[in-house]
Amino acid sequence: MSTDPAIVWHDLECGGYRVDLALWRELAAGVNGPVLDVGAGTGRVAIELARGGTPVIALDHDAVLLAECARRAQGLPVKTVLGDARTLAIDAPPLELCLVPMQTVQLLDTAGRAAFLQAARERVRAGGLLACALIGEVQPFDESASVLPAADELQLADVTYSSQPTAVRELRDGVVLERRREIRRASEHSVEDDVTYLYGLTPRELEHAAREAGFRPERSRPVSSTAEHVGATVVMLRG
Repeated sequence: MSTDPAIVWHDLECGGYRVDLALWRELAAGVNGPVLDVGAGTGRVAIELARGGTPVIALDHDAVLLAECARRAQGLPVKTVLGDARTLAIDAPPLELCLVPMQTVQLLDTAGRAAFLQAARERVRAGGLLACALIGEVQPFDESASVLPAADELQLADVTYSSQPTAVRELRDGVVLERRREIRRASEHSVEDDVTYLYGLTPRELEHAAREAGFRPERSRPVSSTAEHVGATVVMLRG
């Protein structure tokens, strides 16, 4: 496993999330042509689908994560593309399916989201599907809580990586997720704080914006919560 910190933190905080994979496999079953995975990272979803025989275009703006995705996907039908979700500049025929897992669409502000939806409508063929996961109900907490969620930890040789959730804060226009990242080895101990901001977005708001881009909303699909992760709603948008 790579010891590049960007890859380690991504895998530690996102790589173990598997409860949504059954839905992505279901949607990809029988799809003709490649599936586009937006925000692919190190390939959590892309590699899962490719192992089942589905060709995947894995798009991400992070070159380090995407290079690791390409390394892990060797021998599988995965094409990596370094690019921006707001433009979806890919060389591919019209898509039958475009997936946006793990609240990636909520990393975009209103203008960015509108640009993404327009780009997706141009890439998804008539009758094709765009499926976007939105964060479910969260339970706010901070470090004043008597018990914090368990830290995610990984041991690589003599180095321990630990990612401790320290707060979930609901704001008027979004959700803030805070973690404390620690790297511990015999002679060194480093600590840094990481903050992720998710723009507030309900399924109905996304459906409304998608209609303006030319999509037709269909019944959303739920993803269950787990002990480690909140649930999600996958908004289904037909081209």
